[in-house]
Amino acid sequence: QVQLVESGGGLVQPGGSLRLYCAASGSSMSINRMGWYRQAPGKQRELVATITRGGTTNYADSVKGRFTISRDNAKSTVDLQMNILKPEDTAVYYCNVLTWTLTTYWGQGTQVTVSS
Repeated sequence: QVQLVESGGGLVQPGGSLRLYCAASGSSMSINRMGWYRQAPGKQRELVATITRGGTTNYADSVKGRFTISRDNAKSTVDLQMNILKPEDTAVYYCNVLTWTLTTYWGQGTQVTVSS
């Protein structure tokens, strides 16, 4: 079992920045890929960014060049630095991990609101 705790969401003006944090506990050594997904009202949950244990990253086209994902394998944490935020980035952001046995775990979600 893996438990995920997220923090760092909030309200920010367009063009601003936020940093999201996620810490994994439990069977954290079983984790391969860590990442962030988001879900806006009335929309399906979508991938934002992922990073493997080896550091390979993948980003949604809509966030490339603005968001940066990073992780600390020793601490079992994954961060998402979000810059140049836009109103369309408003969503609940979920931390996600995928284990070597292809089991997926989700965090509880943190709200990000981009509005003037």
